[in-house]
Amino acid sequence: MAKEEFAAFSSYVHQDDEHDGGRLTKIREWFEGEISAQTGEAFEIFQDREDIKWGNAWEERINGALDGCTFLIAVITPRFLKSAYCRKEFQRFTKREKELGRNDLILPLLYMDTQGLDDPDDKVAVAISSRQYADWRSLRFEPWTNPDVRKRLSELSKMVCDAMPRKTPQPKQKRIKAKEKESRIAEQVTEISRQKPASAIEPLTLIVDPMPHRGDFTKITDAVQAAEPGTRILIRPGLYKEAIILDKALELIGDGERDEVIVETMNNSVLLFKTEFGRVSNLTFRKTGGEGGELCSIKISQGRLELEDCNIISNKFTLSVGVFNGADPRLRRNQICNSLIGVSVQNNGKGTLENNDIVDNLIGVVAARGGYPTLRNNRICNSGTAIVLASNGGGIFEKNMLRKNKRSWDIDDSSKTNVSMNDNTEE
Repeated sequence: MAKEEFAAFSSYVHQDDEHDGGRLTKIREWFEGEISAQTGEAFEIFQDREDIKWGNAWEERINGALDGCTFLIAVITPRFLKSAYCRKEFQRFTKREKELGRNDLILPLLYMDTQGLDDPDDKVAVAISSRQYADWRSLRFEPWTNPDVRKRLSELSKMVCDAMPRKTPQPKQKRIKAKEKESRIAEQVTEISRQKPASAIEPLTLIVDPMPHRGDFTKITDAVQAAEPGTRILIRPGLYKEAIILDKALELIGDGERDEVIVETMNNSVLLFKTEFGRVSNLTFRKTGGEGGELCSIKISQGRLELEDCNIISNKFTLSVGVFNGADPRLRRNQICNSLIGVSVQNNGKGTLENNDIVDNLIGVVAARGGYPTLRNNRICNSGTAIVLASNGGGIFEKNMLRKNKRSWDIDDSSKTNVSMNDNTEE
């Protein structure tokens, strides 16, 4: 079978590919190789990043590529949904799919959380949501050596391969007898009416409930140990007195009011994160122990943890969130309070902190020993010192509100050249 019949078009936003170090290009390359391996035929995916040189009539070539392609692989991100070009590509291919009498030639790949997909007034969003899409969010930051990444790509490639054997007429074929055309349309309507709406490829979900027999587990740690990478663990309201070690790519999500889903320890870290990627959202973490135990309430020792919408309550002997050893987490919309140090970034740790309330701590944020976080739009209030930079620590500090602190900054000589400040407000 000729290569042109197996062509595909990758629709994506360049900035997303660049931001993730060419990962979307890598996915495209792996798709090409895997589909070729599964079919024994050459398979080329058109990607304008490589195939179009600056100054060429790129729109004409994209239009031509769309008309000649069999499949569309759409990488769904917030930028995709706002991109006029990506939306145009998706709509053109949807029209082409209808002309061919098919409904399985578009594969949306949900690459990151994308608001607006449930907007009933957005025709593109409705079309994406109504299709079977591949959920890639939990694998976005997993290394290529992770077998789950390669396994998922293999499964997605098989979906494309399964759709290949069906011969499709070219969209420019106009010589179809009226009766044959009416018959084909009637068959399509009948078939569509029998089909159930396509559903997303959802991650496996486990339920934790403190009441026996109401969920899959009564303890979070048991669910974590049993879960396969990529699993979503929903945690219902209750008090869970246990220390969580997250050593595989999982999602932990509070399934209820945040202040009613509480994880508590005395001497251990409430959460120890030591894997490449994970997401924790809508939980309250509480460390009650005094001196002599583990220093950190939440200890991030590697990788990227997305910690969102959580309440982290500690005490005067405790460091609420510690980032170490080059870890690069994302902390968004959390409340971090009542500790010795709200957030400490050390030993070349990084991280991005956005829209957090870091309040009532002896020290709000510390960057030391090569730690270099980025802080944007945080409220750091009621501290002895809001921000301390020491021992070659540094960071980027933009549009933060430093309010009612005894001191806003404490920067030693080794750190002064490592700091970028812009539009912070001090009161």
